[in-house]
Amino acid sequence: MASNLKEVVVTPPILLAVLLFLAVITLLKGVGINQEYQRAVIYRLGRLAEPKGPGLYWLIPYVDRAVKVDLRTVTVSLPTQETITKDGVAVKVNATLWHKVSDPVLAVNAVRERDIAVLQAAETSLRDAIGQHELDHLLKDRLGVNAKLMDMLSRAALKWGVEIDAVEIRDLDIPEQMQRALAREAEATREAKARIIKAEGELAAAKTLVEAALSIGATPGALDLRRLQTIAEVGAEHNSTIVIALPDAMAATGAQIGAALAHRPT
Repeated sequence: MASNLKEVVVTPPILLAVLLFLAVITLLKGVGINQEYQRAVIYRLGRLAEPKGPGLYWLIPYVDRAVKVDLRTVTVSLPTQETITKDGVAVKVNATLWHKVSDPVLAVNAVRERDIAVLQAAETSLRDAIGQHELDHLLKDRLGVNAKLMDMLSRAALKWGVEIDAVEIRDLDIPEQMQRALAREAEATREAKARIIKAEGELAAAKTLVEAALSIGATPGALDLRRLQTIAEVGAEHNSTIVIALPDAMAATGAQIGAALAHRPT
């Protein structure tokens, strides 16, 4: 009988210690910590409550449930897509996408597989953007196509609480025969530009020659002097003897000079 009484006296303190220990564990279980780039979406008995974080927060044990959301930017490489441009050229294109969560509540409640949904939307938007542009525009205005693609994707991702930081087309592969056609087109364009530049140079030279001829014709004796200068340059360059017939004006001038020298008193 004494032994039974002793058990009754000892049992309550042990039970209280166990209950106190369980209570402390339960309270500690409700303590949570979020990093600076994390937010906790809280559900209280299944209903949405105010998000928590960053830092220390406390949940009601067995009543509240937290879903952590990472706010850092995620980089995704879109797989190669085979699609057709507006002018009917089959191309293979891939891109790189940068996105992050802007609204944790929408990111958890509006879509089930957020990253997969963004990836599928990006692939669809990429094909749509390629189909709205011709091949020449894709090759010459890559930045404009990227801006169009980002606008299309941003509208789709915004309703999921996701913000698109940037999206860029990385590679654009076109058929080999189209590459040869573009090379021929580029070569023809360069030749046409070269011919235009040469023609413009010849036109400028012709205008200069006309101006020089008009200037020489307006000055007496300038044409004869220019002719003599040209003869001297040709003879000096080729080391040859040149026989020319002087014009009547030059012959008369020479005769007058000779006569003057002959009648000059010695």
